[in-house]
Amino acid sequence: MSIKIEKKITGYEVAKPENANEKENNVAHIAPLLERDDILEGTTYKIKTPHSEHAMYITINDVVVNEGNSDEHRRPFEVFINSKNMEHFMWIVALTRVISAIFRKGGDVTFLVEEMKAVFDPRGGYYKRGGKYMPSIVAEIGEVIQQHLVSIGMMEGQLNTAELEAKRQEAKEKLGSDAMAKGNLCDKCGAMAVVRLDNCNCCLECGDSKCG
Repeated sequence: MSIKIEKKITGYEVAKPENANEKENNVAHIAPLLERDDILEGTTYKIKTPHSEHAMYITINDVVVNEGNSDEHRRPFEVFINSKNMEHFMWIVALTRVISAIFRKGGDVTFLVEEMKAVFDPRGGYYKRGGKYMPSIVAEIGEVIQQHLVSIGMMEGQLNTAELEAKRQEAKEKLGSDAMAKGNLCDKCGAMAVVRLDNCNCCLECGDSKCG
């Protein structure tokens, strides 16, 4: 289609497509950092490994988001780790600062759990109380974070489902009250809790089963 220009051209501008404004309005912006209140509620967890005579104490503080509204919820805001054992002081300080920075950015922080639980110590892992294998101290810190996220509703817990409780009860009836103590190593969660039920291997710790 041609247009006849009958007046003198004194200026011009580039026409934008009709959906240009829509694209500009759909630009994703980085969420603002969570703000810290003067007083935060938190929980302290204790880790005791056979690699050290001193325990490690992990404190995770939470901030309340949308307080007073229907969507009020808690989110982790910062983490502190203390121990009399100064051997790991430098990397622990670095780890807590990085984790706390991720917490304050908001969004989905659950990915930290799997990343940390996948860290293996080249010197070898250890078995914690109850027979569960931990590939490293970092992995157990990751498990503590998982436990905390489950407690505040940010992650779904897998350890206390009705189906798993039923399997544990069945194992006690068929194998005795110490069924979990007789278990083999679970490839999924590392716990010594795999038993044979109904001709199928099942982990009484995480519920993993080769039979579906």
